[in-house]
Amino acid sequence: MKSKFLFLLVLSTQFILTAQTKLPDFFSDQMVLQQNEKVTIWGTDKPNKKIKITSSWGEKQNTKADANGKWKLKIQTPKAGGPYTVNINGSDKIELNDVYIGEVWLCSGQSNMEMPVKGFNNQAINHSQEEILNSSNPHIRMFSVKRNPSMSLQENVQGQWKVAAPNTTGDFSAVAYFFGKKIESILQVPVGLIVTCWGGSSAEAWTDKETLQEFKTIELPTELKKNGVQHTPFALYNGMINPLVGYGIKGAIWYQGESNKERASNYTALINAMVTSWRNKWEQGDFSFYTTQIAPFKYGNKTNSAYLREAQLKTSLNLKNSGMAVTLDIGDAKFIHPREKKTVGNRLAYWALSKDYNIAGLDYSGPIYKSLKITDKNKIQLQFSGSSSGLNSFGKELKGFEIAGADKVFYPAQAKIVKSLNTLEVSSEKVKNPVAVRYAFTNTPEATLFSTSGLPASSFRTDDW
Repeated sequence: MKSKFLFLLVLSTQFILTAQTKLPDFFSDQMVLQQNEKVTIWGTDKPNKKIKITSSWGEKQNTKADANGKWKLKIQTPKAGGPYTVNINGSDKIELNDVYIGEVWLCSGQSNMEMPVKGFNNQAINHSQEEILNSSNPHIRMFSVKRNPSMSLQENVQGQWKVAAPNTTGDFSAVAYFFGKKIESILQVPVGLIVTCWGGSSAEAWTDKETLQEFKTIELPTELKKNGVQHTPFALYNGMINPLVGYGIKGAIWYQGESNKERASNYTALINAMVTSWRNKWEQGDFSFYTTQIAPFKYGNKTNSAYLREAQLKTSLNLKNSGMAVTLDIGDAKFIHPREKKTVGNRLAYWALSKDYNIAGLDYSGPIYKSLKITDKNKIQLQFSGSSSGLNSFGKELKGFEIAGADKVFYPAQAKIVKSLNTLEVSSEKVKNPVAVRYAFTNTPEATLFSTSGLPASSFRTDDW
C-alpha cells in the first residue's frame, strides 16, 4: 500500500511539473529582442499543450508543445521601440513586461570581456566612476550568463536582464557596455547585450564537441578538468552557449586569446571553425563576428604573443563578415587587463556601425599590411590597405620595425612614410639585400604606426619563417 502511494505521488509530481509553462531565463522582463526580424521564442509545457503568444505591438502566434513538452515559435518584431509586453498562454499565463525592441549582440571571451566597468580588485578601468555615475539609460540592457561548465548540452542558463544605471552598470562587462553605449548613442535605438564569458577560458572550451573532432591535436575529455575547468574543451559551449542558440542577435563580439597564446599555430583555423559552427546552429546566416586583438603584455621569454596576434589578424581577414579591434597602443606590460576598455568598445563599435549599420565616412580599421616591393636602393616598400586616411605616426619615431635578408637574421630598421598613400619605406645599413620585414613582433612592442584617423596597425610580418 505504501509503495502504491509513493508511485501515485511521483506521478502526481511529474504531472504538476510538466503542466507548468516554463521559459529560459533570458525570456523575461526587461529583455531586448532584435528589431525587424522573425525572432524565436521557446520553452516547455505539458506535452501537446497549445501555446499562444501575443504581444502589445500586435503580433499573435500559436503552436503546440511536442510529445516531450518542448515548444518553439517565431514572432515578427517591429522597428526599434518599447516598452512592450509579451504574453505566453499555456498551462500557465506568463506576462513579460518592459520589453524593448532594438539591436542585440552576443558578447563572449575570457577575462578582458568579463572585466566589469568598476574594474577587478586592484585593477582599474579608466574613468570608471564617471562612467558609472552617468550610466542611467533604459535603452542599454545586459544579460550576464552565470558560469556553468558542463560535459553535456544544457538548455538553460542562469541570469537576469538588467538596465544600465549607477547601481547596475559597475557590474556590467566593460567592453560590452562601451560597445553597446556607442551603438545606442549613434543609432538611438535600444541595445541588448548578452554576455557569456569566463576569465582564463580557452577557445576550445567555447567550441562544440562535434567541431573539435576535426582537430586531431585536441584531446576530447570525458570529464571536467579539476584544475582550470574553464579550459575543458566544449564545456563552456555546452553550458553557456548552447542554451542561447537561436536567440535573435545582430552579431557577436569576442575578446579572447591570452589562454591560447602557446597554441597560436591552430588558432585561426579553430576560431574560424568555432564561428562557422555558431552561425550554422543559429541559422541566421553569416552574422558579424568582431574580435579584439590581445594587447601587449610581458609574458616572459618562452612565449612570443605576436604569433597569437598574427593568428587573430588572419582570422579577421579570412573569416567572412569579420573584423578586429587592435589594442597595440593601449596595453600595459605589467597588467594583462588594459584599463582603456572604452577604447576597445568604441573600436569594436566602429566595425559594427560601418559594416552592419552603414554609417558612411567612418574609418573602422587601422593600416593592414598588403604587399611589399624591394627597391633598387636596398629598401623595402610596404603597401597597406584598410585605412582611407593614410598612414601616420603622430610625430613619433616609427619604432618596432625589423628587416632581414636571405639569412633570416633580423636587424632593427628605420621606417618612414612616403608620399604615396598607405606606403611605408623600411631599410637598414646592416641589410644590403632585404627580403622581409616585421613590425611590433614581440610581447611588449610600442605602437607607432597608425592611420591618420588614429587607429593602430596590428603586429605583422611579411615572412613565414
